[in-house]
Amino acid sequence: MSISIADEQLRAHALDLLIRLLKIDTTNPPGNEIEAVRLLDAELRAAGLEPIILESDPGRGNIVARLKGTGEKRPLLLTAHLDVVEAEPESWKYPPFSAELAEGCVWGRGAIDMKNHAAMSVAILCRLAREGVVPKRDLIFAGVADEEAGCRKGSLFLCEEHRELVEAEYAIGEGGGFNIYIGGKSFFTIQVAEKGVLWLRARVKGEPGHGSMPREDSAVVKMSEAIAKLGREGMPIKPPQAFIDFVGAIAGSQSKAAGAILPKLLHPRVAPALTRLLPDPSMKRALAAMMGNTASPTVVRAGNKTNVIPGVAEFEIDGRIVPGDTVDDFLRELRAVLGPEVELEILHSLPPVVERDGTELHELIREVMNEVEPESPVIPYMLPGFTDAKAFTSIGAKWIGFSPVKMPKDIRFADLFHGHNERIPVDGFEFGTNVLAEVVTRFIV
Repeated sequence: MSISIADEQLRAHALDLLIRLLKIDTTNPPGNEIEAVRLLDAELRAAGLEPIILESDPGRGNIVARLKGTGEKRPLLLTAHLDVVEAEPESWKYPPFSAELAEGCVWGRGAIDMKNHAAMSVAILCRLAREGVVPKRDLIFAGVADEEAGCRKGSLFLCEEHRELVEAEYAIGEGGGFNIYIGGKSFFTIQVAEKGVLWLRARVKGEPGHGSMPREDSAVVKMSEAIAKLGREGMPIKPPQAFIDFVGAIAGSQSKAAGAILPKLLHPRVAPALTRLLPDPSMKRALAAMMGNTASPTVVRAGNKTNVIPGVAEFEIDGRIVPGDTVDDFLRELRAVLGPEVELEILHSLPPVVERDGTELHELIREVMNEVEPESPVIPYMLPGFTDAKAFTSIGAKWIGFSPVKMPKDIRFADLFHGHNERIPVDGFEFGTNVLAEVVTRFIV
């Protein structure tokens, strides 16, 4: 049996859903994802499905819906987080919760991270339900809270307390599916790995005193020196296997000259200088983040009065761990940079995720992409950030980071994540809706 639902009706429904979702402010904190959940609940019920709403805390809504199949094969899960990061309206061309349709794009916080995937997934589920399709696999949708703050009130809550609702053989979520341009050539990504998370509080002690008499042993001075050293030196370069595979896939599709240069990114002594030569700042940052562990100072605290030198200064660090390394490995590298006077306290940690490339779903994605974009090879990709993969893989799902969207050369996908003027091209979103629909229907029907 074969079925195709990738048509104008599906695309229009998905776009309408996206616009309505973007108009709901789910900035985390506080999240308030329940408002988006109620919208999706109404859509799913209108299609004859019976979604379940689960609040981890008041207002922290999660929703799970299931299209029942024959049970011949284990379920496929489509999942998207419904929370978004803060936006600064004064820095946006259009208001971040207006869902403005302008310049060929839909503008709004969450347009690519990742209410687009929620809209596509729910539109697909609703269409299959209305068509009366009984697949060989159950198709599950999970819209979750709190991914932007560590997943505790969303996917981790579902996996720990309602595991039976979201268990699946495969899960498709964010982390890949977008195209990148390297050497003038377009490549589409599938996430096969993502870095682990280690959020830390660093504390430095010094001698307090009166602000009128500066001290070299001030906690603030010591902290500033530690942060500056971390900024200058960073963490050691040690490319993980996922990055090695990524570079190999790109090099194989480049000119002879470029194909010879790219593998040098895998050599720690050469990689920093080579990366600095890249003309695209966004690509430069993304590649550097995949080459090893990273540590970014993000929050600084010290003192309460202008005329008092504080005895303690603190800063927080967003650490990301490459697959194959442990928390202890990371801390050892970081302490070597910061020095012995900096005390480290772990605030939150999540492990790296690695999914073997070459599963039946990976191959199906490549098959579909080769049909619609034969000139754009599909390559394995490691996400420098984290996703709900950490929760769903903990209960056995094979995670496929694939939220398809086609981006033009003049819009840098990576710059839109958590950035000003987040937006998604309408034609790129419709392309993604078609692709995801083809992948899902071929896989479950």
